[in-house]
Amino acid sequence: MQSFIKWMEKHFLPVATVIGNQRHLVAIRDAFVYTMPLMILGAFAVLLNNLPIPGFQDFMNKIFSEQVDKAFIWTKLGGNIWNGTFAVLSVFIAFLVAYNLATSYNLSGLAAGVVSVGSFFTVGGMAGMDSSGLFIALIVGLLSTEIFRILTGNKHLIVKMPDGVPPAVAKSFEALFPAMITIIFWGFVTTLFNAAHIANVVTWFYKMAQQPFMGMASSYPMALLLAFITPLLWFFGLHGANMIEPLMQTINAPSITANLKAFKAGKELPYIVNKPFFDSFVNMGGTGVTIGLLIAILLVGRKNKQYMTVGALAGAPGIFNINEPLTFGLPIVLNPILFIPYILTPMICVTTAYFATAGGLVPAAIAMPPWVTPPIIGGVIATASWQGGVLAAVNIVISVAIYSPFVYMATVIANREEKENLTDSNSKTIVDGSTPAGDTAKDSSGHATV
Repeated sequence: MQSFIKWMEKHFLPVATVIGNQRHLVAIRDAFVYTMPLMILGAFAVLLNNLPIPGFQDFMNKIFSEQVDKAFIWTKLGGNIWNGTFAVLSVFIAFLVAYNLATSYNLSGLAAGVVSVGSFFTVGGMAGMDSSGLFIALIVGLLSTEIFRILTGNKHLIVKMPDGVPPAVAKSFEALFPAMITIIFWGFVTTLFNAAHIANVVTWFYKMAQQPFMGMASSYPMALLLAFITPLLWFFGLHGANMIEPLMQTINAPSITANLKAFKAGKELPYIVNKPFFDSFVNMGGTGVTIGLLIAILLVGRKNKQYMTVGALAGAPGIFNINEPLTFGLPIVLNPILFIPYILTPMICVTTAYFATAGGLVPAAIAMPPWVTPPIIGGVIATASWQGGVLAAVNIVISVAIYSPFVYMATVIANREEKENLTDSNSKTIVDGSTPAGDTAKDSSGHATV
């Protein structure tokens, strides 16, 4: 195990660190972090309009009987919220990716974001503002910012305004020619696609690339790979969840949107793997399904003082899927005893969750409960079913069963080391000629003396 850890530290860790700090991936990750509240709200709004509770629709329709545009008035609230969240998600992403990337270059994030949004509409028009245009938004956001950065570095393209002009006006004129050239570039590219009889680039790209990629990303092998990589990165002290967040989000929003549409239409839900799938059935307690580790400590680790102390401190955060106290307190990082269960448990939980969903025992996730939603409750909300809660509970039991032998092993080793340290301490005290604390000496007749 030690040789494996050393090999990983030498060959894997440097590469993973570079990837984790790569500015373009960080820009994508942070953009989705900003939009997360909107995605959660949009998913809840649609879920509320379509709760699969017998009699719910009839009950609401009777209370709010007025209809507007062939829809009951009470459902208009959810529709309006959708219009301000998922319906314009790609526009937000186009702006935020450019904003974050430009900021990392110490450029004007606002200027780059505005140019990116303009470029996005140049490519797709009014189509693709929802999650169907997400991939185009990412591509345009990254490339338009790089083009804008290069152009703003050319002093011949910068318009300098006289002193006394308000700073906001001066900055807008500085970005005038770079912004114009960037948008003209995307207009030219879009015209080439039009010449190839592709009427809408966003729609074409969604059918040709985004849908096949989402299908591949929603497969069991990909789910298993994600379940393996995240804890592996964390084991070496890298924030695995943040590092794979760009990939997770590119498949998450479109899959949630597609599942919601299918759910609303009463059709089979097309995508199993998305972020709520992992949050509700795999990352319970945090990466590594560490809710199972906490319970295992209570069951078989009571004699391990370190584990019990850290477990008591980590219990409350763990209920809300925050496991940094465990990760760095036990620690899990570079802990050879916990390496196997920390990697194996999420992979097994992914397997049970995936095939339970694929087999129709549990509905696919259609809502996005906040990632801090306690286990079991998150499963119920994500799938809008009691079956989701049962599946989460089953995975918790599995995680406890996997972690328990290793926690017991760690406890035995810790107690053995404690006894050895105590023995060494007593031996050293006797050699020095003093009486160990708590012991008594005896005289030649065998009577105790102080």
